[in-house]
Amino acid sequence: MDTNTASRTGSGHRAAPASAQSGPRALATEAVHAGRDDLAGLGLHAAPIDLSTTYPSYDTRGEAARIDAFAADGALDEGPPVYARLANPTVARFETALARLEGTQSAVAFASGMAALTAVLLARGAAGLRHVVAVRPLYGCSDHLLTAGLLGSEVTWVDPAGIADAIRPDTGLVLVESPANPTLAELDLRAVAKDCGTVPLLADNTFATPVLQRPAESGARLVLHSATKYLGGHGDVLGGVVACDEEFARRLRQVRFATGGVLHPLAGYLLLRGLSTLPVRVRAASANAAELARRLAADPRVRRVHYPRLGGAMVAFEVIGDPHAVTAGVRLITPAVSLGSVDTLIQHPASISHRVVDAVDRRSSGVSDSLLRLSAGLEDVDDLWRDLDGALGPQPSRTDVRASAPRVSAAPTDPAAGRTAVGS
Repeated sequence: MDTNTASRTGSGHRAAPASAQSGPRALATEAVHAGRDDLAGLGLHAAPIDLSTTYPSYDTRGEAARIDAFAADGALDEGPPVYARLANPTVARFETALARLEGTQSAVAFASGMAALTAVLLARGAAGLRHVVAVRPLYGCSDHLLTAGLLGSEVTWVDPAGIADAIRPDTGLVLVESPANPTLAELDLRAVAKDCGTVPLLADNTFATPVLQRPAESGARLVLHSATKYLGGHGDVLGGVVACDEEFARRLRQVRFATGGVLHPLAGYLLLRGLSTLPVRVRAASANAAELARRLAADPRVRRVHYPRLGGAMVAFEVIGDPHAVTAGVRLITPAVSLGSVDTLIQHPASISHRVVDAVDRRSSGVSDSLLRLSAGLEDVDDLWRDLDGALGPQPSRTDVRASAPRVSAAPTDPAAGRTAVGS
C-alpha cells in the first residue's frame, strides 16, 4: 500500500516522494520526520503554522474549475490553498504524518474524535448505507451517537462472533474498539475484518495508537483516533482523525467541507508536534501502567484488574469499596475525564464517560458501577502507587480478606514484553 500522502487542493504542503527516501523507515523515525520532509528545502527546521482563513485568488475561472472538481469526487490537487474550510497546509502536515504512522494512503483530520466519527456515518448514510453493526463496549459518546439515531443511523449491537450474521444489504459500517473503552477488552481485528466481508471495518485505535497496533494491517479500512488523547499527548488540544484509503478520504473531505467540522491550524500544529514524541510517551506510560496493574492485581482492596495483553498505558480495575472515595482521595493523580496526557488521570466511567449509555447496556458490556479507569502518565511509578494506595483506603483485616478474596484474572508475566498481562 502506498503510504505517501501528497498534498492537494488547499493543502499547500507536499510530502517528499517515496523515491526520495532511503527505504522504509522505523516508526520512531516516521514519528519525528513524517509531515516534515520538505522543511529543509524550505529553509526551515520547525513546521510553520498557517493561520489564514482565506487566500488570494486572481484566477477565478481556474478556482471555479478546481472547486467543481472537488465537489465531484473530493479529490484535492496540488494548487495553492483556497479557503480554510476546504484544507489547510498545517493540518495537511499532521494528516500526512498520521497516515504514514498508521500505514494508510491518506488521513482526514477533524475538530474532535466525535466529529470524525460523525463524518464517517454521514458519508455512509449519503450512500444509502445507514445500518451499522457495532460491538460494545465503545466510548460512551460513540455508543450514544449510534443508539440515539441522531444521524438517522440504525445500529445492531452484537458479540464479535455475531458480526457476519448481522450484516445486511444496507450495512455501511462495522464499528469496533480494541482495546475497548473502558474495559480494555481486546478483539482479533483480523478475524473481525474477515467477518465484515466487503463492509468497511472502522477500528477505534485511540487506546493502542500506531505504536502498539496498526489496524489497517489487519484489514480495517478505517482507523479512528480521538487525537485529543495520545496523539496530542499533553491535554491541551482537541482533534480527531480518520486514517484510510484515498477513495474514502475523498468522501470524508467532502463531508468536512460541507459540515465545517475542521481542525484548527494551531491544533494541527500541536498534534504534529505531539506525534514526534508519541513512541517514547506511549512506551514509558505503558511501563507505568503495567506495574500499576501488577500491584493492583495483588491488592486485596481490588476485586479485578483489566489490562490488555497488547499492553498500553490504560488500566481499569474494580474496587471492593466505594469507587467514588478513590476518585475523591487522590492528590497526585487527577480525577478527570479524557486520557493519554503526560500526567495520570482517573475517572469513574459509570458516572462520566459512559453515563450516556443505558445502565443495563453499560453493565452487560462489563462497565460495572465499581469500575475505575486509569490513564497512566509519565510520573515516577512509586509516587503514583503511593497516591493510589492512599486513595484506596485502609487495608482490610485478615478476616475481611478471607471473606472477600479479590477475583483477579491474571495471565503469566510475558518476559519478552517485560510486563504482567492481566486478563481483560
